[in-house]
Amino acid sequence: MANDSARNTRLAALTRLTSHIGVVLVLAILLLAIVVGSTGLGRGPLRIFVGSGVLAFALRASVPLILGALCGILCERSGIINIGIEGMMLAGAFGAFVVKAFTGHLPLGLSLLLATVGAMVVGAALGYMHALLSIRFRVNQIISGTVIIILATGLTTYLFNPDWFSAGKFGPIAIPLLSRIPVLGQVLFTNGLLTYLALALVVIIQVLLYRSRWGLRTRAIGEHPRAADTVGIRVNRWRYINTVLGGVLAALGGAFLVLEAVGQFREGMTAGRGFISLAAMIFGNWSPVGSLGAALLFGYTQALQNELLLVGITAVPRFFIGMLPYVTTIVVLAGFVGRTRPPAAEGEVYETE
Repeated sequence: MANDSARNTRLAALTRLTSHIGVVLVLAILLLAIVVGSTGLGRGPLRIFVGSGVLAFALRASVPLILGALCGILCERSGIINIGIEGMMLAGAFGAFVVKAFTGHLPLGLSLLLATVGAMVVGAALGYMHALLSIRFRVNQIISGTVIIILATGLTTYLFNPDWFSAGKFGPIAIPLLSRIPVLGQVLFTNGLLTYLALALVVIIQVLLYRSRWGLRTRAIGEHPRAADTVGIRVNRWRYINTVLGGVLAALGGAFLVLEAVGQFREGMTAGRGFISLAAMIFGNWSPVGSLGAALLFGYTQALQNELLLVGITAVPRFFIGMLPYVTTIVVLAGFVGRTRPPAAEGEVYETE
């Protein structure tokens, strides 16, 4: 008994630690970037690793990962496993592209707004589909998520018309005064609307998850649904709501790719970002702030990959450099899966007595 208690204490300590590792590393990189940017070191090789351009690209690369991780948090904190984030993200990107292509004659701001709403509707529909299969029809939640990925990949490939064109996207908005801060101003305060929205959602969901009635109910139905039911919480109803909201967030991640990053849709353009989002969620210990740190680290590896290719590193084959974000994901999963603690009732179908 004493050994089990000591083991649980060590596991709890490790769980708390992993949720802060990403945040600490990101802060360390930002601090190093400020030092490099304010001294002559910024003109040397260090700019490849911590230059303001690299960090700005890292943040942009992190946005879909942040939104995908938030989707996973809402679903899995409620007890619903969601590996279909990749499919929801891809469908959201396609939905945003279709609406943007067909509303291109409208004012740009209105067209972008309608495209964003269109992506959210598509994400909500897929979230509801996943909840329906998982809760009402009791389909294995891993299989349900896989079905959503296959469905989204097949439909977007079949329906995509190369002749459609989406003109215009969200441009960077410089926040007065803050955008003039050396290094940080360019990285954090000169971004598009969806980037600011993603960062704001991290703070909002973090506060709500641990400081609101909704957050208490969400954590309760994911940890001990039977106990939650006995105090009057409608477990499956809240699972439906949170899974639909999660689908909306994942679709926003896809919309970012079309409406702010690339500007157009390409088949399979999510390129595994949904799965990397799951890794960020696990590394962040199912916490919004922890997942933000992990997503930023994964985004940094993508930015570093891009920078190494741009400067013409030839000693290492470019294919190995291109593998960097995915290798990082594998290392993180191999090192932390099994050492973090997921919600206790994750993946369990609940029946009201």
